[in-house]
Amino acid sequence: MVLNRLKNKLVGGDSSETSGDGDGVDVINSENQSILMGIISQLRPGCDLTRITLPTFILEHKSMLERITNAFFTPDILLQANDTVDNAQRFALIVKWYLSSWHIAPKAVKKPLNPVLGEVYSCYWDDLPGNLSAYYLAEQTSHHPPESSYFYLIPDKRIRADGVLIPRSRFLGNSSAAMMEGVAHLELGQHSGEIYSLSQPNIYCRGILFGKLRYELGDHMLIKCEKLGLEADIEFKTKGFISGDYDVVEGTIKDTATSQVLFIIRGKWNEKLEIEDTQTGETSLFYDTTSSQIWKPKVKPLEKQLPNESRKLWAPTLSALEKNDHAIATDEKFIVEERQRELAQKRRENNERFVPEFFEESTSEVPFIIRADINIYEDSPENMKSKLYSIYDIET
Repeated sequence: MVLNRLKNKLVGGDSSETSGDGDGVDVINSENQSILMGIISQLRPGCDLTRITLPTFILEHKSMLERITNAFFTPDILLQANDTVDNAQRFALIVKWYLSSWHIAPKAVKKPLNPVLGEVYSCYWDDLPGNLSAYYLAEQTSHHPPESSYFYLIPDKRIRADGVLIPRSRFLGNSSAAMMEGVAHLELGQHSGEIYSLSQPNIYCRGILFGKLRYELGDHMLIKCEKLGLEADIEFKTKGFISGDYDVVEGTIKDTATSQVLFIIRGKWNEKLEIEDTQTGETSLFYDTTSSQIWKPKVKPLEKQLPNESRKLWAPTLSALEKNDHAIATDEKFIVEERQRELAQKRRENNERFVPEFFEESTSEVPFIIRADINIYEDSPENMKSKLYSIYDIET
């Protein structure tokens, strides 16, 4: 009965593409029916989706290592926070910065390519406000579980971020869930000793068996700074079966010592957010995604990238996806993944352990950090960049 409903939903188009309605909703057309039905036959409630081969028509045209950079597309807010003296206002700006990037995603249901072990991605910005530059380097440091480790640096402002993303996917019946484990640590060089710990919301894909495909962000996102004694708890509310609305967020910023709520944040993460100052009762616009500016990074030419750098590694797959040739995209994706399996088998035969090239194990909450010994409080901006480029030249 369920499969019949799925079949009825799938029929109705000529294109080999999914089509979005502009609101994060997909309607799957008939040419992809047999592929999707094959996927459905593999699914059992609670199963690990990382071990399921997904059809290429639902793939975003980038690797997860690149997708992470969305968090750094609004550096103006981060720079403003770095220059803010008031502790509570600075913390609120960090919350604003972190909330500002979630709307930067495909409107339709799309999943980034799963990075293979040892895959890397690098990029840079040379046009940030104030004529500043920033650098990003990421590496897939584990395959089971999948761990994407990343590093971000604005040398001139002594801003640094270290993080790891650990998605754990599950099939839930008519939905799938990507439980986004992992944490990021953000440091602002203007404020010595402040480490902001950031988690992230989970991602849900609704309508797998019936209804329309769409994604939602859900559950709680926590931002903490132990030195300041401040914590933000932002809930991404999922729509109820009967009531509620999509894309709603509500949360607080509080003093952890007294449990006093300083600010209340409400709105939609992909539209407008408001903030209420509980001391004054004043409510004001916190962030408007419809008028926000984003800064996209640059990458070095493909011919100068490492063989295992995301855009070069997946180039044939991405080229086929751009042409909507999903047969070739599937074949090319299989080649990359089969090579990964061969390398894993060789390591097992030789009793070898995979060692990341650019990241090393850490004793902190972030399990892997960059190998470059960069100290944002003591090194000059020139030394920071030199140390980063000593392990990999991101620009040339």
